[in-house]
Amino acid sequence: MCAALLTAAAAGPLAGCGDEGGLKSAGATPTAIGPVRLWPGLPPVTAPPFDYGESDTESIPGITVPDGDVRALDPVTVVRKDVAAHPDQLTGPVKIYEKTVEQLGQCRQKPAACPVLQPYYRDLTGDGRDELIVGLRMPEQQTAVRCYMPDRGGLTRIMATSDQLVSVELAGRDVIMRSVSAGIPGYEYRTAWSWDERQRAMLPTRDEIVRVATRRTPAPDTAPPGPSGSPAAQGPAAVYDPGAAPGPRAGAGGGPAGGTP
Repeated sequence: MCAALLTAAAAGPLAGCGDEGGLKSAGATPTAIGPVRLWPGLPPVTAPPFDYGESDTESIPGITVPDGDVRALDPVTVVRKDVAAHPDQLTGPVKIYEKTVEQLGQCRQKPAACPVLQPYYRDLTGDGRDELIVGLRMPEQQTAVRCYMPDRGGLTRIMATSDQLVSVELAGRDVIMRSVSAGIPGYEYRTAWSWDERQRAMLPTRDEIVRVATRRTPAPDTAPPGPSGSPAAQGPAAVYDPGAAPGPRAGAGGGPAGGTP
């Protein structure tokens, strides 16, 4: 019966023959259009645009990384030495507030007020070694994110940015940040930072405006549980505990083992 149907293939699509998983037509393919270049006579650019410093990197003075293991480092010390190199920096990707600098100096005496968040570890560069990912709470609802790479026995900052962040996630080797949109209610900015071998820095490789549903922020005592059933205390809002052991490496899901990103 199926053999007989083959002769009728030109007359219409095949059906039956006991093969429910066979290929099916997706319908007509739309005609490809473009690309079309607009205004090809525009004069060449003679002056570069304003430099926002996305590709700026810097070696952190006074920091050594034993065996290239960033988990052996104290995140508070790393940030303090990084900030000390730019004590008056209030603009650009490495900007820091005076109040934040003051809080950094009191992390040992007042750990609950320490602006450094729980650190994360992930191989962002693909060289087989983890990078250190640090968050900082700052005034005006700003959160700074900095990434540090072990480099020839020392430490190099390969990413620094700050914004009114809604969330920070790890996907593969990308750091994905969502921030509020001031002028478009119901939308957020989503930026993916990826390692660029040529610049040897994390660059904002994808920038989008995405529509989001209205979300409620859960109360502290109703925070969603982690995979183990315990509260997700290791999330990015958790304050770094200087007396605790170094946190685990970020798992495939983006957060530390037993936690939620």
